[in-house]
Amino acid sequence: MNRILHHSTQLKCDLRQAFEMFTIDEHLQAWLTEIADVEPRLGGKYELFWDPGNRDNNSTIGCRITAIEKDKFIAFEWKGPTQFKDFMNTAIPLTHVVVFLMPCKTTDGEPGTEVHLIHSGWGDSAEWEEARLWFKNSWDTAFDRLRDHISHP
Repeated sequence: MNRILHHSTQLKCDLRQAFEMFTIDEHLQAWLTEIADVEPRLGGKYELFWDPGNRDNNSTIGCRITAIEKDKFIAFEWKGPTQFKDFMNTAIPLTHVVVFLMPCKTTDGEPGTEVHLIHSGWGDSAEWEEARLWFKNSWDTAFDRLRDHISHP
């Protein structure tokens, strides 16, 4: 069974702007999270908080950037929400997200960016499969919000 999640979309923006959607706190806060604390460099923090009043839950606290090349890709560790934290947030290694960016022509023929997100590192148990399916839906929703944000900033 293929446990890797792969999501892709086209954005009506250039590579720089698409890269900033994943690396600049204010941009992440516009479409993905309540509070972001990202240091866009190798080994830098990739901490997102969906419940800022409870930073240890529903966050990626402690996650780090594992690879980065400006305007091309970023890779980072990832944690799960409260209902999956007992196994996801203590796994060694944590799940891992890689975002690749490539120039493209959008459906209307304009220059844009193709975004590919790969989320890997899922375990084999039923609880891991439940978490994987939850993230499949979550990334779909997040990409919808990202496209909307780019189209209507």
